[in-house]
Amino acid sequence: MKRWIFLALIAALTLVLAACGTGENGSEEDSGSSENTEEGSSGGSSEEVEVSMQNNDGEETATATLTEDDSGVNIALEGENLSSGEKGFHIHNSGACETPDFQSAGDHYNPTDANHGFDDPDGPHAGDLENIEVSEDGTVSAERTADMVTLEEGQDNTLFTEDGTALVIHSEADDYESQPSGDAGDRIACGVIEQ
Repeated sequence: MKRWIFLALIAALTLVLAACGTGENGSEEDSGSSENTEEGSSGGSSEEVEVSMQNNDGEETATATLTEDDSGVNIALEGENLSSGEKGFHIHNSGACETPDFQSAGDHYNPTDANHGFDDPDGPHAGDLENIEVSEDGTVSAERTADMVTLEEGQDNTLFTEDGTALVIHSEADDYESQPSGDAGDRIACGVIEQ
């Protein structure tokens, strides 16, 4: 009988200590979360940025989710109602997507003053991304990594510049070498990258 009481007391003491420990860790986690939130609000790597992309008629046609890890800024793109085929996909240097032609998005994001294209020895632009493939049914699901940019505000090559930045899908494939934009054709979808 005494043994059961002793075991019950040990179990109760363990639960109390565990609860106290959780409280302390919870406080630390809360303060950590607070720091993460602050980092997130200033563009920290834990941030997730949603970009809504519109077509030339101003209708939403795609969404992109941007996250950052050690490899760079990862872009998960989901879209529909696009013309099929291989398309150029870039980050542009102005956070404006005015229909119908999206010329307001400016040139490719190029803070290092490089040449365009993965196949140019003096390239690529920080905003150059690999082409995407739109299916016959007009849908696209693709993931691309921009390894020369960051979501951290105030850092070199941040996507949160004074002028802003935008994601753009082009009508044709990027040839990865023609200047200044890979001969990728018209801009058929655009979305502003913003916090």
